[in-house]
Amino acid sequence: MSPPGTYVSSESSSSWWGGGKEEHGTPVVVKMDNPYSLVEIDGPGMDSAEKARRTKNAKQFKWVLLLRAHRAVGCVAWLAAGFWGLLGAVNRRVRRSRDADAEPDAEASGRGRIMLGFLRAFLLLSLAMLAFETAAYLKGWHYFPRDLPEQYLRQLPEHLQNLPEHLRHLPENLRHLPDGLRMPEQQEIQGWLHRAYVGWLAFRIDYIAWAIQKLSGFCIVLFMVQSVDRILLCLGCFWIKLWGIKPRLAAAADDDDIEDGDDLAAYFPMVLLQMPMCNEKEVYETSISHVCQMDWPRDRMLVQVLDDSDDETCQMLIRAEVTKWSQRGVNIIYRHRLSRTGYKAGNLKSAMSCDYVKDYQFVAIFDADFQPNPDFLKLTVPHFKGNPDLGLVQARWSFVNKDENLLTRLQNINLCFHFEVEQQVNGIYLNFFGFNGTAGVWRIEALEDSGGWMERTTVEDMDIAVRAHLQGWKFIYLNDVKVLCELPESYQAYRKQQHRWHSGPMQLFRLCLPAIIKSKIPLWKKANLVMLFFLLRKLILPFYSFTLFCVILPLTMFVPEAELPIWVICYIPMLMSVLNILPAPKSVPFVIPYLLFENTMSVTKFNAMVSGLFQLGSSYEWVVTKKAGRTSSESDIFSMAEDADTAHTHSHRPAPRLVRGVSEAGLEEWAKTHQHDNLQLKVKAEEAEEVTSLAAAIKKTSKAKPPNRIFKKELALASLLLIAATRSLLSAQGLHFYFLLFQGVTFLVVGLDLIGEQVS
Repeated sequence: MSPPGTYVSSESSSSWWGGGKEEHGTPVVVKMDNPYSLVEIDGPGMDSAEKARRTKNAKQFKWVLLLRAHRAVGCVAWLAAGFWGLLGAVNRRVRRSRDADAEPDAEASGRGRIMLGFLRAFLLLSLAMLAFETAAYLKGWHYFPRDLPEQYLRQLPEHLQNLPEHLRHLPENLRHLPDGLRMPEQQEIQGWLHRAYVGWLAFRIDYIAWAIQKLSGFCIVLFMVQSVDRILLCLGCFWIKLWGIKPRLAAAADDDDIEDGDDLAAYFPMVLLQMPMCNEKEVYETSISHVCQMDWPRDRMLVQVLDDSDDETCQMLIRAEVTKWSQRGVNIIYRHRLSRTGYKAGNLKSAMSCDYVKDYQFVAIFDADFQPNPDFLKLTVPHFKGNPDLGLVQARWSFVNKDENLLTRLQNINLCFHFEVEQQVNGIYLNFFGFNGTAGVWRIEALEDSGGWMERTTVEDMDIAVRAHLQGWKFIYLNDVKVLCELPESYQAYRKQQHRWHSGPMQLFRLCLPAIIKSKIPLWKKANLVMLFFLLRKLILPFYSFTLFCVILPLTMFVPEAELPIWVICYIPMLMSVLNILPAPKSVPFVIPYLLFENTMSVTKFNAMVSGLFQLGSSYEWVVTKKAGRTSSESDIFSMAEDADTAHTHSHRPAPRLVRGVSEAGLEEWAKTHQHDNLQLKVKAEEAEEVTSLAAAIKKTSKAKPPNRIFKKELALASLLLIAATRSLLSAQGLHFYFLLFQGVTFLVVGLDLIGEQVS
């Protein structure tokens, strides 16, 4: 019996089909693995029954082939329809992007034209190289398995007699090439294609591969240094959690038997609460409501609403909200600047120049989307008592919309690591970290001693923190005190926020470097500021991430002599992603999207870092991050209590404090108030009701959301990575192909603005 897939043709086999009769013809049997694929080609002398049976088998085989052909055609049609639908979606997205609002964009204003031009040239070059390499592959000039025949190496010089002088000793040069490279033979390639391909091989071996290897080696060293820093931070956080290390109140540290609340019950210094905002129509009401209901003596605090809005509707809304809380007995002031000079820093500097500020000791700052709980001041301000060197107490951010979409989930992973690990470790062991610009309390003396707010950068929070650290002031980070805020839900808003966050530090580094060198702080603190705080975490991270994964890796597909190791592409980045995701354990299923998205964001961060380092025009731009106005899940419960809160404005007792946060203590307080004052719920305050109705009427005039946009740099890199993935198929490089494919798809999704908030 012959094995499947063989042909049987012999005279002895004729007895099988002829029933022992002697026949002149010789039948041929074709056997295949499929049970329906037995095909018999009949010879002369066969009877009708035998022919009918064979005809039946042939018909079955024909129907199987037709069925498979139908399935293949259906699959091709499905792929074509999907591809056509994708092109249609892209076309619609491009047309909607052209009709977007007239807001100045980064690329339209010239900020990213150099980067975009570089990527376009890189893309065109990769397309040309893909076509060239594909032609060479079809001619057989491709990679063999790792074992090259020794006889080929011995014969190689004879095949390359017409090569230039520096290529006549090619067998020695081949020892420096990857195993499996097969040089084309002279009889295989003729004419200009022969000369071009051999010249390209010689040029890329002698020049391109060497340059890529040196650059990739430098980036790998930076990558490993940054990975070591990340591991040390995680170990420090683990040690803090293991031993329960956290900042303690100075008064309670002397006597453990004294309760913190009893010891500091009478400590109510004068506190100024500042709320800088600009066109924050979506979030102003919730933020002002939370700040005004702070659990602090009314005569010991003053709320400053610092409005830089140029929208008259927004100004009217904010002024109406301030009027409402002023009628409720809150010391609140509305300040509006006609010119937005200096952005947030100029706004805060203008507010601190008021004469009445000298009566206050501390200032708490809250951005327009922050929702502090009523006990915020009681948990932060007491740390200043008995600690005259303390200049800043920073609270942790918590996000009300972290589960809104994939973009907010990925942001939550990144920021959880920043607060849980970086801020906490630096606060415990160094007494220094970058001020986050909000949800913090400053000693006003520390601000004045450090030179006050300066308008020289767009990261005024980091600027004042560095200058205060150089003056010897200490910082405390409270990981247990959380303040609700909102994450950007659209990629466009997040992209602009990240540009400001990464261009400002580089601009500040240029300005602060001389002051750091001349300062009187210890040498190890200077080294920490320069090497870790600025260079490693603000410059090196976006540099190697973009260069290694978006430039060098695609290049190695066309220059295989400079191949990147698998552990650089896969293993170490995966380990770092797992470490990043530990502070947010519920986000473990998103570890792969997080890794791919961070590499995608490296384009924006690298562009921002370069613009800040070389002081390009875009480093001075400040675009307010758009908010959606999200509140906590208990907001509906507290909205039911607004009438009760309004009723108490005319009662003799102080108005109850109603907080729209997630604090359980606030819920209990509202429940007790509701039970105690059940009989007074029907009382209305006409003045506050008129103001509220006016604000509600103005809110209806808010404009619709702008359409989604497309991002050219991300789309260019998506095309580049997908072309490199196609090239990797020719050399069968395994994990390199999958990484390039998934990373290219991620760039495509982000470039078409398919991540985050979607606008129909």
